[in-house]
Amino acid sequence: MWEIAKKLGVLVLTVSLVVSLANQSGEQQKNGSGGSLDSSSFSWIRPLLFSNNDMKMINFNENTLEYDFYRDSCPQAEQIVRSTIHRLYKKHSSVAPALLRLLFHDCFIQGCDASVLLDSTSEFQSEKDTPPNQTLKGFHIIETIKSKLEEVCPATVSCADILVLAAREGVSLAGGPYYPLLTGRRDSFVSFPEVASYELPSPHDDLSKTLTSFASRGFDERETVSLLGAHNIGKIHCRFFRNRLYNFAGTGLPDPSLDAGTLNLMRSRCNNSKSHSEEPGMNMGYEGKTGPEFGTHYYKTLMQGKGILHADQQLMAGEGTASWVEAYASERSLFRRDFAQVMMKLSSLRVLTKSLGQIRLNCSRGSFEV
Repeated sequence: MWEIAKKLGVLVLTVSLVVSLANQSGEQQKNGSGGSLDSSSFSWIRPLLFSNNDMKMINFNENTLEYDFYRDSCPQAEQIVRSTIHRLYKKHSSVAPALLRLLFHDCFIQGCDASVLLDSTSEFQSEKDTPPNQTLKGFHIIETIKSKLEEVCPATVSCADILVLAAREGVSLAGGPYYPLLTGRRDSFVSFPEVASYELPSPHDDLSKTLTSFASRGFDERETVSLLGAHNIGKIHCRFFRNRLYNFAGTGLPDPSLDAGTLNLMRSRCNNSKSHSEEPGMNMGYEGKTGPEFGTHYYKTLMQGKGILHADQQLMAGEGTASWVEAYASERSLFRRDFAQVMMKLSSLRVLTKSLGQIRLNCSRGSFEV
């Protein structure tokens, strides 16, 4: 009964997202900005929304993903992912931001192919060992789910699908929107450490570099601002913002865009930092909250000059990005809708399907069945 209700909820949400795209299109033409979701994300509801004549006019990608891809081969797949994440979240709410960050770092580099999960071998270095990825967490969560699925449905469910499904559950449990996902991804054969080393967005980037980086993956200004809303939850270590506190851009002064009170708080958190592995940091959400809260606080802090990361605060430096920050800060429902859309788009970036990829038997190793 719960599964039926969930699928009905997914249908309602997806239909509402499709309808919203029409309204959004008008807004984009008026404002001169993009933000539409790839039409292939809605392929499973085409019979409900479009006639045969309509279908001839719409450019859907037929050879990608499907809704409920494992309905015959492993019908328990999504429920196993869901139940495992729910159980772990009750013990450690930090699994939500960990999985969300892990998903982004995977999908941004050569697409959502689970390449970030691979361990280094004598033949190649892994992405997870590159500097931008050395603080990633959540690998053991994906392995836990994978081992459960291998017991029930051997060599069937890809690590790439597990990661996108697990991240969605984490977002939902943290108070974010539950969004529909297509499945059928396959895993990469190799990792891409060189690309990960140089092409992942940096927390130190200025606005133009951030926008260029996201645009290279097909995200416009609106989508970039909404996707960075993922920083609503999680904890950021001092190493990622310490340069803003004392010697910003080599000036010998703190970042002038940083609110004075927040500057003092950040300094007090980081002054006693010694260990890089266990160093203190700042909560990306509400300070003082024991668990994550997925709301609009992130955008409100940017408007107050209290953004923790330089790249985040830089969203207020551009007229277009600042307008979206203000819009999301004032309208939670708009943010949730846009965040759902952009997560669906992120989760479908450059996916591997069929013979283009593999089904790893272990997510950290390249053993596979094609």
